[in-house]
Amino acid sequence: MGKITSRREQGVALPVMLIIMVIMLISSVYLLKSSNSSTMSASNMAYDAALSKAADLGLHKGFEYLQSQAGKNKALLNTDDSANGYVSFYSPLQPVDSAAFWTNKKTVSNTANGSTTADTVEYVIHRACTTTGPYDVGNACVQTSANPIPGAGKPEAGDSLDTTSPVYTSAPQIHYIITARISGPRGGNVVNQMVVLIDA
Repeated sequence: MGKITSRREQGVALPVMLIIMVIMLISSVYLLKSSNSSTMSASNMAYDAALSKAADLGLHKGFEYLQSQAGKNKALLNTDDSANGYVSFYSPLQPVDSAAFWTNKKTVSNTANGSTTADTVEYVIHRACTTTGPYDVGNACVQTSANPIPGAGKPEAGDSLDTTSPVYTSAPQIHYIITARISGPRGGNVVNQMVVLIDA
């Protein structure tokens, strides 16, 4: 009959299981942090989008003012109108984050746009010219060629070699920059801009 021998167990399973548990614990911590970061990023993006939408109220108000003035008398846009946030010139030396840029700002409440927050929107309108006064008298303004005259015939001889080229109106379109900003309750802020072209 063979001899029976006994072996002592080494106990390797316990340290291996402990190592696996530590790895799983670390992985779960990183997974939790990652999901929290994603949630916070999504929340911040939604917050910025809500602020941006609220700031658009200032752009709409500025556009309404320009539309009203242009409909009444375009010469009214040659001079400042501080009460309505309008400046008839623009200085590139005054960036959006400077106090001078917002000197003639107009303030409106975004609750008028159906918002549930009580934040206020500030906006200012600048005409893209170097000084006040008419665009074509001692002034330099950002201009764009106006749209083709509807139903206009072919151009006069010498205007273009292309006999089908459009005939443009003589008065250009002047650029007006509407800038709106809002500061949110959590410290965020948004600045939106819109360029409006108006026939001179």
